[in-house]
Amino acid sequence: MIKLVITDMDGTLLSDTKEIHPSFWEVHQQLVERGIIFAVASGRQVYNLEEEFANIKDDTLFIAENGTIVRYKGRDVYINELDKQLLSKVVAKSREVEGIEMVVCGRRSAYVENDDPKLLKEVRKYYHRLEIIEDLTLVEDEIVKIAIYDSIGSEINSAKAFAEFSNNYKVTVSGPEWLDISNMGASKGDAIRRAQEKLGIAKEETMAFGDYLNDYEMLQESGLSYAMKNSHPDLLKVARFVTEYDNNNNGVVETIRKVLLST
Repeated sequence: MIKLVITDMDGTLLSDTKEIHPSFWEVHQQLVERGIIFAVASGRQVYNLEEEFANIKDDTLFIAENGTIVRYKGRDVYINELDKQLLSKVVAKSREVEGIEMVVCGRRSAYVENDDPKLLKEVRKYYHRLEIIEDLTLVEDEIVKIAIYDSIGSEINSAKAFAEFSNNYKVTVSGPEWLDISNMGASKGDAIRRAQEKLGIAKEETMAFGDYLNDYEMLQESGLSYAMKNSHPDLLKVARFVTEYDNNNNGVVETIRKVLLST
């Protein structure tokens, strides 16, 4: 029996225009009525997620910043804080790499140096609390993740440039233009294991949906693991199932209806 349903946001629950299908809210209510916990696991900031799900946030488990913050019923139950010595090294490296901008992700806010309107528009899609500062090495916050926005392409550019950090930290391609650096072992999967233990829910009682490489460990921790029809090819290798519909055709909701709510 499924007790926990987890979905990624971008490319999964959200359409390419960043919209939640209207039918989701009715399906969510049916999950609640059946005692099933709904969770969102995303690279996005926790404040962004809480705003997206403001009307159901008291019933929702939030796994934010690719597993480095877990919040449930308004309380942070897990924080995976980065060593600030890493920040100076990554900032120095970023000065050498063409086509990238850094976002330092803290518990209270996200931080950037560049105030270019086009960059801020992109970053604010995922980070609703955002501060512009002169020097990212001087951030005074609990840092949970460093995000790299790569206008050239994360797989072909920044992933290679920051590979030197992968011996001691987790370097993850989280989207076509995004790369994340976090503590070794930090992932959506790690956060889900911790949440499962806290809630007394087994892997076999967990259903999850994802579309990109930062969802890999999450699907490994789920008994019913679904890669979206529009997924990165490598994610298809770990998922047990593939959704019939993609993210632009309400794939998550339609699968939940068919698998969990049809009887």
